[in-house]
Amino acid sequence: MADHPTHSDRFRDLIRSLTGISLPPSKVMMIDQRLRRRVLAAGLPSTEAYLEKLLGGALPDDELRQVIDLITTNTTSFFREADHFDQLVRTILPERLGHRGAGGAARRRFKLWSAASSEGAEAYTAAMVLEEARRRRGDFDFAILGTDISQRMLERAVAAVYANEQLSTVPRDLVARYFLHSSAPSMAGKSRVVPELRARVRFRHLNLMDASYPVDRDVDVILLRNVLIYFDAGDKEKVVDRLVGHLAPGGYLMVGHAESMVVRHALLRQIRPTIFQKGDA
Repeated sequence: MADHPTHSDRFRDLIRSLTGISLPPSKVMMIDQRLRRRVLAAGLPSTEAYLEKLLGGALPDDELRQVIDLITTNTTSFFREADHFDQLVRTILPERLGHRGAGGAARRRFKLWSAASSEGAEAYTAAMVLEEARRRRGDFDFAILGTDISQRMLERAVAAVYANEQLSTVPRDLVARYFLHSSAPSMAGKSRVVPELRARVRFRHLNLMDASYPVDRDVDVILLRNVLIYFDAGDKEKVVDRLVGHLAPGGYLMVGHAESMVVRHALLRQIRPTIFQKGDA
């Protein structure tokens, strides 16, 4: 007789269907650790008892959202995989600004989408390097969209407050130009992105497993780094296909170094190990 799936099995299936993240049985201990606070808050004796109530709809309506936050949250860092940002300003930006569309006019507004923005470090890194380029060139504007499945991470991204230790990977001149330091007790050991840069970046809730995305379809660069590694093969293909539909002709998709071999799409050509370009229409 076949074994019945445990609550843990059903929970992992639910997380995969909702978020695309595949949690193998070996992650049971990790799940238990991340849910421990919710188990205690619910006054239940074990994770298994908690999952039984969660899956049975016996917990408050927003409980599943909080669980997804705990399971999916990954903190990023400023200038992570810094070569991408070098390529962005040295090669991709000049090329995209010189690209002429159907009307024959060169692009003057550069769009970048951080598709799994977490607490915003990736989006603000892009904003810093693009603002530096804009200060040098003065002939373009830019807009950045950051999206994430975690509402808690999005709230942090909008607040744009970071521990000073997190700024250790940011060049000193950029820290001086783009971060504010306050003597207020609540800001001890913390800094905030300057309002001028915050105004360049919008954040929005988005689940990559949704069938469609409320995002412009002429984006110059999409960053989706260190996310696809958690998806199974079928979901990877669907997500990449949806992302390609939001790239402008000639636009770029950047992925993490562990993901360069999993990106496959008829409209994409690999120009560097982690950088793919969409063919011109």
